[in-house]
Amino acid sequence: MPSYQDLQAQIESLQAQAEEVKQKELGEVIREIKEKITLYALKAEDLGFKPAHRVRTTKKLTSPAKYKNPKTGETWNGHGRAPKWIAGEPKEKFLIQ
Repeated sequence: MPSYQDLQAQIESLQAQAEEVKQKELGEVIREIKEKITLYALKAEDLGFKPAHRVRTTKKLTSPAKYKNPKTGETWNGHGRAPKWIAGEPKEKFLIQ
């Protein structure tokens, strides 16, 4: 009966051989897969992969500030809810020149 060390050595040897065979076959396997993808016009979703996330190339444009709190320097562009410091006051008082 072989010893534990002998079996471990055999395992390492077989794993190395398997890796060599895998590397030799890999190019052919990739070529076959690419051929099938082209032939059947497959997409990643067809194969069960999640669709690729698209990166937005456009940035959301922000409006320049139109109003400024003279006490704190806080600004507001006039869109959305008005800040508390401008509520109840005429907006023209806070206009940036």
